[in-house]
Amino acid sequence: MTSRPTATPSPTWKPNHDPDPEVTTMALTINDTAMTSDQTAHTARQAPSGHGWEVSWLPGQTLDRNTAITAMTLADTAAEPDLHEGHQLWPHIQSWAGELGLTAPDAIARASQPPGGINRQQEQASRQPDREAAD
Repeated sequence: MTSRPTATPSPTWKPNHDPDPEVTTMALTINDTAMTSDQTAHTARQAPSGHGWEVSWLPGQTLDRNTAITAMTLADTAAEPDLHEGHQLWPHIQSWAGELGLTAPDAIARASQPPGGINRQQEQASRQPDREAAD
């Protein structure tokens, strides 16, 4: 009988690591002026003033860069099917939502909606006549 050599685990192998082929990999692309995702149509962009960030699913709010990343992470996560209290991601969702001053259900409900678009809001505002100028 010949003994077979045992494989040496990779240096990054962890005993509690259980790779799940069903897990969806999410990717945020972040640069100096914009953040996009491969899981959601929501975006974040640097505010026109250059101070802060605007996220499409949080209209009217200006966030710092780290909070915008948190908001985009939530939008990415909202694309996961069957999110509910008790889901393995729920504690993370609660924490991220708390950073935004929201509850987890409210954050998921908002981020699950299609983007109304920061640009769309600005286009509509620019198309509306200035009522004061007309008077």
